[in-house]
Amino acid sequence: MTEDTARHREKMAKRKAVQDAEVAAKTIEKGLLMVHTGAGKGKSTAAFGLALRMLGRGRGVGVVQFIKGAWSTGERPVLEALPKLEWHSMGEGFTWETQDRERDIAACRRAWEKALELMQRPGLGLLVLDELCIALRYGYLPVEEVLAGLAGRPPMLHVVVTGRNAPPALLEAADLVTEMTPVKHHFAAGVKAQEGIEF
Repeated sequence: MTEDTARHREKMAKRKAVQDAEVAAKTIEKGLLMVHTGAGKGKSTAAFGLALRMLGRGRGVGVVQFIKGAWSTGERPVLEALPKLEWHSMGEGFTWETQDRERDIAACRRAWEKALELMQRPGLGLLVLDELCIALRYGYLPVEEVLAGLAGRPPMLHVVVTGRNAPPALLEAADLVTEMTPVKHHFAAGVKAQEGIEF
């Protein structure tokens, strides 16, 4: 064994001991409230990745889409076909398309009622509330009501909320917050939305 190899092995053994001690110190088990927000791309895509991971562990997943619904996305037919996944696209399109605040509020109210129903579904491991942040930003649903509903979910149910401009109170309540930050996007260079990438 060379001196470099021995030094590397010793360094990694020390690092492993630190990592093992840190992992062993984490003893709390609970359902997480996760938020994917920010102006960058990938918030919903990351949430659907979590859905696949949960399904791979044999647990059920519910998806409720706020705002979205009128637009066909590539992930929907694949995920809907999987056992143990229940999908509800309950929006009528982005707010600049509907241009009808009362209709948007009513659609978000129906979506929230469906989310509350799914939270009580036995065997559900993850609930994806896609674009809920948009509904909260525009005041279509009261933040306090949504936070109370999320707080009342079963203790081991994980929930991921997506959308730009997550309200501060939601960020404060969350266990995990990821902000997608745009660095470069082809749309800014005049490249149209690509099937299989954006939708």
